[in-house]
Amino acid sequence: MIYGPRDIRLEEVPDPAVRYPTDAVVRVVASCVCGSDLWPYRGVRPTDEPHRIGHEFVGVVEEVGAGVRTVKPGDFVIAPFAISDGTCPHCRNGITTSCQNGGWWGAGDEPGSSGDAGQGERVRVPLADGTLVATPEQPDPALVPSLLTLSDVMGTGHHAAVSAGVTKGSTVVVVGDGAVGLCAVLAAGRLGAERIIAMSRHADRQAVARAFGATDIVAERGEEGVASVKDLLGGIGADAVLECVGTKESMEQSLNSARPGGYVGYVGVPAGGPELPIEKMFGSNVNVAGGVAPVRTYLPELLTDVLNGTIDPGRVFDLELPLDQVAEAYAAMDERRAIKTLLRP
Repeated sequence: MIYGPRDIRLEEVPDPAVRYPTDAVVRVVASCVCGSDLWPYRGVRPTDEPHRIGHEFVGVVEEVGAGVRTVKPGDFVIAPFAISDGTCPHCRNGITTSCQNGGWWGAGDEPGSSGDAGQGERVRVPLADGTLVATPEQPDPALVPSLLTLSDVMGTGHHAAVSAGVTKGSTVVVVGDGAVGLCAVLAAGRLGAERIIAMSRHADRQAVARAFGATDIVAERGEEGVASVKDLLGGIGADAVLECVGTKESMEQSLNSARPGGYVGYVGVPAGGPELPIEKMFGSNVNVAGGVAPVRTYLPELLTDVLNGTIDPGRVFDLELPLDQVAEAYAAMDERRAIKTLLRP
């Protein structure tokens, strides 16, 4: 439960139950703290009243409603950070985060939303057929961290790369060295990028970025950072820049690092006031695309690559704690002592 700025508490709440025929109840095997959870934790976004928090989890189905057809008790499942039915026009167009009948974790108990949230022991999952993705069999426990990234950060990094048009031979800059930015490095390499520049000032994060395929590291910011990027890329900037922070400064850094006619794919939650300088974009033909990542759409293809060992995004978890230490999980990420914290009930 979040009560307010830097006030996270573990509390007992009633066990969830199937309310609607399209529901499932999932026992959480692992969940985590997201960078976007830090906005209310820091007070950037107000908490009007105490509520459950957490939107990334994997687990085992314990019960399903009479209308559920695609998952069954005993299945190991991945739950995306948004609830979706998979059948509305927006879902069919791949934008599951705009589902006409869906909702969010911790946002109520209607058919398309759930008052339960991921940082807990059990969750009622609405619209289970459209939301949950089951693994073909019970996964190796060693894969659980990577499977958990598919609920959000790996799919979000992938969305940045897809939105920026990364393809074989692309030159790419990644702005942001949190879990999403690091997964964006991995996603860019997966899509065939030839050169990947990770902007990072932290040695531990730089090491993960290189393990994920970064060919270069730039620690500078602002004009110096742009100059360093252009020095590496023949003076012209990158084909694609992946913005994974969500501040005015990170968007400015991204736009200035792209070559004329290049693309910025943005997925940073815009809590820091990013703006688009249309006149400048008009003059340079820099394109901007992105938004809330429809991770449910990307899940099947990314799941295949996790299961066959092509990608190992679970390396973004550098701290694992039991659920009763959830306050420390938040503090460690807030103080940048951890890239991303995994929680075990």
